[in-house]
Amino acid sequence: MISMGGVIGMGLFLGTANALRQSGPLGLLLGYSVMGTIVWCVMASLGEMISYLPIAGGHVTLAKRFVNPSLSLALGWNYWYTFVSFLAAEISASAILINYWTTSVNNAVWMILVLALVTSMNFAPTHFYGEFEFWFASIKVVTIVSLIITGIVLDLGGGPNHDRIGFRYWKNPGPFVQFLGIQGVTGRFLGFWSALIQATFSCIGTEITAITAGEAKNPKKTLPSAIRKVAIRILMFYVMGTFVIGLIVSSDDPRLNLNSHNAASSPFVIAIHDSGIKALPSIINAALLTAACSAASSDMYTTSRALHGLALAENAPAILRRTNSQGVPWLCVLVSAAMGLLSFMSIGGHGAGQVFTWLATMSSVAGLQTWIGILITYLRWDSGVQAQSINRSDFPYVSYLRRWGAYHGLILCSLTLIFNPFTVFIKGQWSTPTFVTGYLPLVMFCALYFGSRVYYRCQGVDGRPIKPMEMVGILHYLSLGKRSNDSHNVSCILGLCFRCS
Repeated sequence: MISMGGVIGMGLFLGTANALRQSGPLGLLLGYSVMGTIVWCVMASLGEMISYLPIAGGHVTLAKRFVNPSLSLALGWNYWYTFVSFLAAEISASAILINYWTTSVNNAVWMILVLALVTSMNFAPTHFYGEFEFWFASIKVVTIVSLIITGIVLDLGGGPNHDRIGFRYWKNPGPFVQFLGIQGVTGRFLGFWSALIQATFSCIGTEITAITAGEAKNPKKTLPSAIRKVAIRILMFYVMGTFVIGLIVSSDDPRLNLNSHNAASSPFVIAIHDSGIKALPSIINAALLTAACSAASSDMYTTSRALHGLALAENAPAILRRTNSQGVPWLCVLVSAAMGLLSFMSIGGHGAGQVFTWLATMSSVAGLQTWIGILITYLRWDSGVQAQSINRSDFPYVSYLRRWGAYHGLILCSLTLIFNPFTVFIKGQWSTPTFVTGYLPLVMFCALYFGSRVYYRCQGVDGRPIKPMEMVGILHYLSLGKRSNDSHNVSCILGLCFRCS
């Protein structure tokens, strides 16, 4: 529930506003559906590896075992950066949602309050934090289910105005939007592509389940089940949610603008407001605000644990290994909270909506790099499994598409990564902030990877010996309670380490 709730955030509740405006209802649906296939391939690939080898650190540790330490280091810092951007984006989104009720108070006040709230939650002992997040995540899941049902009822004419919408907005203004007025197939394709990019922001984070692998009880059973459920539910919520949004809100509605401080901040709020339900928009907006705070809290938890993991792996300053008596990495929480101040960029000349878009772009690019790293790791894993003629029937979870699914995800992720800020290449649409936010994470990742290659002078590891992990419990125990070197030594004994065998 927590990992699923952490992913359901402003990408669906708020980010779909721009996606619908730029792509149309069918373009929006296709964009999220195609992204759904990518999510499934990534989760299936990760699920096969992490359920067989449930080690602390998830995909970051797997990359070190099966590819090389440089990829692991780059993925670790990239993952931290991804959720730092998410954290700032969710805080900016909170200000947008509060602006629905009032714009008389400076957004800095609301951002400080939200940041203080999520920071205090992350300083709480883990079991208290888990309890908080469970209920917050439950509210989000109930909210999105309720909104989807409400949207269907409104579409069928069940609202106070009894207006049966049906597929009206698919006919006029039409299923696609001619992106930036570009006519023909090109304009429609660019609209779809913009929705695909927005869907990236919405779906990044599904791999959070892997981060908990080192703490899971009976991981061979719980992880495959969790990975299946998260992937299926995310696809259901996002694909079904975007379909309903395309039915009940017109793509040419002028309120679909994140820079406007009114009900147009969310397509769901627009539809409910137009149906004549007076009190419900404020209630829904309050639920969305809760969702934004919950997502921000989840993002801070992920960033602090990722940074702590980097320190334990000697890829970050040793001082960040410190924890309090409750086991909370308090210094890492403070660093993550400080990075949340990036949201204050919206206090200057740019509105909260514009800053939200920039941060969403940066986190999307960084998230795509994480997925690419996971898929590359899986291809190395699959090569090793084939080389050893290991029977996959012994695996707790199997990716049915195997390397073909990984290739599908890898190709689409790479194309989306390269052409993420595609609008800057259209005549008259150059934007320096868009170009920088679209390519800065890629430059940072390459600098980390190739810089560490020079530092470590490391070579790609040999993908030869993989043996059935009959002693997974020993490795699991060591990954939790012992030094990383101890865990590594046992994996060598079991024949699970490509690097040393």
